[in-house]
Amino acid sequence: MSRKGNCWDNAVTESFFKTVKAELLWRHAWMTRQEVEQAMTSYINDFYNPQRLHSAIQWKSPLDYERNAA
Repeated sequence: MSRKGNCWDNAVTESFFKTVKAELLWRHAWMTRQEVEQAMTSYINDFYNPQRLHSAIQWKSPLDYERNAA
């Protein structure tokens, strides 16, 4: 664990949530919490994991990277 105020231990999580906010949450006006929950689930399961390219894994999608690693 890092010192207080040093975010190295959760940098990956912070990066993920920044991406979700920029690509999904800030682009819509949400009426209910249920809409947001459904959109988040769909975003992660239908776009982020299977399709979105990630620089940390040689610009491949996580599913493609896992298939090639196995």
